[in-house]
Amino acid sequence: MSGNPTSSAPALPVPPGPVTLRINGQSHQLQLAPWTSLLDALREYAGLTGTKKGCDHGQCGACTVLVDGKRINSCLTLAVLQEGADITTIEGLGSEHALHPLQQAFIDHDAFQCGYCTPGQICSAQGLINEGKAHTEDEIRELMSGNLCRCGAYAGILAAVKEVVDGKSLEHGNRS
Repeated sequence: MSGNPTSSAPALPVPPGPVTLRINGQSHQLQLAPWTSLLDALREYAGLTGTKKGCDHGQCGACTVLVDGKRINSCLTLAVLQEGADITTIEGLGSEHALHPLQQAFIDHDAFQCGYCTPGQICSAQGLINEGKAHTEDEIRELMSGNLCRCGAYAGILAAVKEVVDGKSLEHGNRS
């Protein structure tokens, strides 16, 4: 072939851009690449390491957070898609001096061993409470099935979630 070979210039990487996320009631302006997962934005850019990276494929639930009160696997969504949403992580559910009822119930029922899955378990439990669908042990088991515990603390986790669900039911006068 004669002449100039057909070549295309290599694609330039997309530079990071500003993304504003509302996390635990506070606005965070972060410089993120468009492909940054919410999980990585929380841990690596916002410094909130309570949300854990487990499988990074949406199969273990360790990265569960609440977005507008609904539970999601933060490894499966892009941070840029969550602009304007209200994101709650384990750090936003309670504090060292005022534990959230689920956090206290997990302690009371020894619902963790290594603790790695605990933040995702608690966020998932709060999400199912928000959904108002978990009233029985079987419903709680089913709705929590996306959160895996390698230590096998399932009996304690179920007892902790059930305690809080029953407490919520009593508060609203619709105990099942």
